[in-house]
Amino acid sequence: QVQLVESGGGLVQAGGSLRLSCAASGLSFSIYTMGWYRQAPGKRRELVASTTSGGSTNYADSVKGRFTISRDNAKNTVYLQMNSLEPEDTAVYYCAASFAAYTYWGQGTQVTVSS
Repeated sequence: QVQLVESGGGLVQAGGSLRLSCAASGLSFSIYTMGWYRQAPGKRRELVASTTSGGSTNYADSVKGRFTISRDNAKNTVYLQMNSLEPEDTAVYYCAASFAAYTYWGQGTQVTVSS
């Protein structure tokens, strides 16, 4: 059974930093594209950042230069380092693992940035 467990969310002031973690189990982690998505109230879920099995990364324009995605295949964990946080970054952040036609989701972690 595949499980993705996010952690590291919380309340932070604008300009601050948070590091999200997503621990995966029940899958061959290294072959999966791992992504972080977010969904703010009343908005659609959007891709924040992703990293492929080969280590390539992709970022939403709104977070480029502020967020960094990384993965540790030995620990089956993907991270999202978020710096210079803005109130607009407030959302529930979800981890996702994708391979071929399969996508698995975590339960989400709340990130709230106060102004």
